[in-house]
Amino acid sequence: MIAVADLAQAIADYRRLGFTVEEGGEHPGRGSRNALVVFADGSYFELIAFSRPDPDFRWWRVLDRAGPGLVDFALLPDDIDRDVAAIQSRGLDVESPIEGGRARPDGVRLEWKTARSPSSDTPFFCGDVTPRALRVVPEGAVRSHRNGAQGIGVVVVAVSDLDRSIARYSALLGEPAALSFVLPGSGLRLAQLRIGQTTVVLASPSGNGSSDKLIAAHLGTRGEGPVSIGLTGAKPAILDPALTHGAALEFIG
Repeated sequence: MIAVADLAQAIADYRRLGFTVEEGGEHPGRGSRNALVVFADGSYFELIAFSRPDPDFRWWRVLDRAGPGLVDFALLPDDIDRDVAAIQSRGLDVESPIEGGRARPDGVRLEWKTARSPSSDTPFFCGDVTPRALRVVPEGAVRSHRNGAQGIGVVVVAVSDLDRSIARYSALLGEPAALSFVLPGSGLRLAQLRIGQTTVVLASPSGNGSSDKLIAAHLGTRGEGPVSIGLTGAKPAILDPALTHGAALEFIG
């Protein structure tokens, strides 16, 4: 999830970066509009902008406080009601699924359910009620990008308390806790785990090092959540943050 101040400009800039952008629609009652960048591996970026203040919604608060950039990330459940019930039974504080939806520009109504924890160190869930192919185009030119992007290979997540977050991810995934380690010279405590095809790296500051300061600064301004994304499909390169609207995006090969 990438919150932006000007959706039309963000769409133009992502297209300038070589992404194919599919215009989305408006979320009724929230005053937000979106657009999608869908990848061959089935993952996607969602660019979202707000036409009016929404102080009850964390994404808007982060955008208002810290400016455009990454605000969240989501997992696709097999069955959101069943999966959330299982996660709740393992002790994670995930709310029960709530309904959502929007209308596409062609008038087709899309419906889904979401479930999230009050803490933003873990992803939320988004499960489709109407066929997923109506919301996230399953194939075709929309998934082909001039810059070669194929999918999301790595998500780096800033967390305040690494041990706590490791335990929370264990409950989320129903798997043994990941092991933490210190990256020498960086001042960072890290833990690495796999979710589907993507590597998720949890990063927490320990008080020393330049990388440590970057994560600490992110936590101070944007809170816990995704810090950067590693994209697959093209030779290594860092994308211009002025064109990504503050999202730290990098091709990793």
